[in-house]
Amino acid sequence: MAVAYERIADELRTAIRAGRLGPGDRLPAETKLAERFGRSVPTVREALRTLRDEGLIEKRHGVGNFVRRERTPARRTNLRHQWEKDRAREPVARRALTGATEHDTGLKVNDLVFRARYREIPARAEIAAALGVHEGAALLERSYRTRHASESAPFGLVTSYLVRDMIAPNPDLLDETKEPWPGGTQSQFHSVGIELDRVEERVTARPPTPEEAEELELPPGTSVLVLRKVSYATDGRVVDVTDVILPGDRTELLFTTPLERW
Repeated sequence: MAVAYERIADELRTAIRAGRLGPGDRLPAETKLAERFGRSVPTVREALRTLRDEGLIEKRHGVGNFVRRERTPARRTNLRHQWEKDRAREPVARRALTGATEHDTGLKVNDLVFRARYREIPARAEIAAALGVHEGAALLERSYRTRHASESAPFGLVTSYLVRDMIAPNPDLLDETKEPWPGGTQSQFHSVGIELDRVEERVTARPPTPEEAEELELPPGTSVLVLRKVSYATDGRVVDVTDVILPGDRTELLFTTPLERW
């Protein structure tokens, strides 16, 4: 037999799924729900906690509980890198029409809000080893956030590391105000004579840090996908190491492997 808080949660859950409570709607105050269901406020709080853990509602401190709006999903495929390479040498006007986030979400450029932050840092041991440079070498760290204009959480937390001397021949590549760069990173590399040969991606999952959970607005208990992308030039050099933190509640990774015929 269901306990009291489960019965309250079930009734509210049914109302949400049936559309009687829509995305963004505010739930009645805890005291009002306690009166309605004839239960104590602590019992109501346990029911609401259950719904928050399921990602159906969210609590805004000092305001109340609201039906959670569904986030825009993103499908990231391994074919996106060839798609980006095919565009790298196209005219700027064509490259500016769409980017990788639009490719992953089906959205248009005007649907998105984009932010880039650059800073020069010394390479710590782990990143230096991945890039094949000495510890302390000058790197350009680039942080990217892209979100739907109607949402407050980004699609992911992206941090890219480039060897500064490698891209310095084009000063525009050191300037965050030039972002978003039409055609993305592969087009940037093309401007300094670098062509990518392959991209390796490793994906793991883990609980988010408190900072990640807050920025990505994750429901309690939601994991993040941690993607390490390493880009190799045609001469064998590692030219980019990128770490991407993806929200597990709205990200799909799709891998397609063409097979040779017998």
